Amino acid sequence: MTLDEYKKHAEEQEDWAPGWDAIDEVFDKLYPNQKPAHYGTELHKRAIFGGDQYLDGYSIYQSNNGYKHLLTYGMTELYTNEEAFGGEWSGWGYEMTIKLKEDSNEECMWAIDMLSNLARYTYTQKRFFEPLQFIAGKGTSLHIGVESAITALLIINDTEANEIDTVHGKVDFIQLVGITEKELEVLKKDRTQAVVLVENMKKDNPFLITDMKRTKSYL
Repeated sequence: MTLDEYKKHAEEQEDWAPGWDAIDEVFDKLYPNQKPAHYGTELHKRAIFGGDQYLDGYSIYQSNNGYKHLLTYGMTELYTNEEAFGGEWSGWGYEMTIKLKEDSNEECMWAIDMLSNLARYTYTQKRFFEPLQFIAGKGTSLHIGVESAITALLIINDTEANEIDTVHGKVDFIQLVGITEKELEVLKKDRTQAVVLVENMKKDNPFLITDMKRTKSYL
C-alpha cells in the first residue's frame, strides 16, 4: 500500500483502524469462528483525553487447550496516522498477551488491571519490555487478595501469535508468564537462566500458561 492509497482509504472509511484490523487477523486465524469477550476502556478515561488509561481495550479468547488468551490493544498504532505510515515499528512495537488457567473471564480481570499498569509504566516512563526480561513484583501474589506462589513475570514471544508487518510497521506479541519468587531470585543473579527456565517450563507447559495455583519451581 502506498501513502496515497493509505490516505484515500482513510478518507473513504472514517472509522478505519488498520492496526487494530491487523491484530484481529492474527487472532482470527488462531481462533477461527470465535468472537472474543472484548473490554474497551472508556473514552474519557484514556490518556489522550487526560485520563490514566493507556490502552484502548482487551480481548479474551478461549483456547481449546484449556486456557484464556488475553490480548491488549493500544501499545501499537491502531488508527490512521499518516506520520506512522511505513515506520519500522508500530508504536512501541508490541501488544501484550497472557495465558491464564482460569474457567471464567471474570477470574481474569486482575490480569487486565495488571496489563493496564504495565502499559501505563511504558507510556509514562518511556521504557518498553523485551523477551527474556523479568518483571519483579513485591514478593507477593500477582493476584492481589488471592494467595499464590506466582509473584513475578517473565516476558517471552507469544508461543502462538507471531510477529506481523502492518502499514505502521512491525508488531510483536509479547507474552507475560507468571513465575515464582524462587525462580525470580535465580534470574536476578543470572539473567541467562531465563532461557533455561523457559525450556524447563515448556516440558510440562508448552503454551507457557500462567497457573496461579502452581507451586513447583523450574529453576
